[in-house]
Amino acid sequence: MKYQLFQEIALAIDIPEKGLQKGDVATIVEHHPMRQGEDGYSLEVFNALGETIAVVTVPESALMLPSANEIFSLRSLTATP
Repeated sequence: MKYQLFQEIALAIDIPEKGLQKGDVATIVEHHPMRQGEDGYSLEVFNALGETIAVVTVPESALMLPSANEIFSLRSLTATP
């Protein structure tokens, strides 16, 4: 397992059906190991007030670690129903 449970990560891809964009921060809540192929992770995404806005499952390649030279910023969620 490359990432740890409850670790904060950033999305490396857009997930338009949930209104999520590359760079959005999420928390790993489950690891889905695969015997063959790419492991997956379930993520919980929160708004700026700490309320859950989405839970998604993505492949490991859809995740990236934040770096020290990046900062948080606010944007409006534009999820489609």
